[in-house]
Amino acid sequence: MTSLVIRTLLDAIAAVPYLLGFHPSRSLVVIGFDGSMPGSCAARLDLPACEAAERTAAVLAGHGFRRALLLGYGPADEVGESAAAMHAALGSAGVTVAEAARVADGRYWPLTPDCPEEGVPYDVSASTIAAEATFAGRVVLADRDELVRSVQPLDGPARAAMRRATQRAELSEPGDDPVALLDRVLARAHVGVLATDEEVARLGVHLADLRVRDEAWLRLDEDDPAADIVFWRDVLRRVEERYAPAPASLLAYAAYSGGDGGLANVALERALNADPSYTMAVLLHEVMDAGVPPSKLNKCRTRDRQHHQEAS
Repeated sequence: MTSLVIRTLLDAIAAVPYLLGFHPSRSLVVIGFDGSMPGSCAARLDLPACEAAERTAAVLAGHGFRRALLLGYGPADEVGESAAAMHAALGSAGVTVAEAARVADGRYWPLTPDCPEEGVPYDVSASTIAAEATFAGRVVLADRDELVRSVQPLDGPARAAMRRATQRAELSEPGDDPVALLDRVLARAHVGVLATDEEVARLGVHLADLRVRDEAWLRLDEDDPAADIVFWRDVLRRVEERYAPAPASLLAYAAYSGGDGGLANVALERALNADPSYTMAVLLHEVMDAGVPPSKLNKCRTRDRQHHQEAS
């Protein structure tokens, strides 16, 4: 997925909703840049964010970022307190805070003693970020709650139909080779054709087998995961909850590979809520929490396989 190039504070303000996948509220967003590798890293923390400051600073410094931007969304006192704690933690870790501001209602307030009381009006259309993000297929939801809802189970007639299909899948003979089924539905998904209820139900049952889950993991396109994200989000919303950990983890991996950390996080929440010990989800949570770049996540696959080989 195309990287967003942030050059100014206005670029950062325009980019944040696309980096997170939603418009933040009561949040402190820390954007690390000017690192040993190209690109930037954005972390969102709920306000108040003082307790997480040292850990966040350590992650950014550990990955070689030399400078950071701080953007706060929420009451001025909470933003100011959290930004001050983050500023101090970043300085101790050797990361320079280039700029810090509170953002609200089309204005920003630089967190400096001489900040004008009325703030500074801004217009994100003056930045090319929105156009670049839209062209790259990035979508912004109204808030994090809407993002969470986007991975929740379908209800009503769709849920009833899937429940019946799942019961049939659980009671039926094995039928198709599960990997052949996986390849068939993935091939159709990559040209925009979603799987039927029967296929999703059978796939959900088969994914409980870690060997099948790993075959699905291998087939994720890390360079262009857009179709995989659409497919695994659809599967996750349609399977019964007991089969959610595998598609939720696959969706999380695809989203994180594509730079959508917000979607990756809510997908992992679904996986771990369904099974707190699900190994793939636990490992992904560890590497994401540590700020491991998506390009290095192949090691996570290897660790997961080794874990199960040792356990078997």
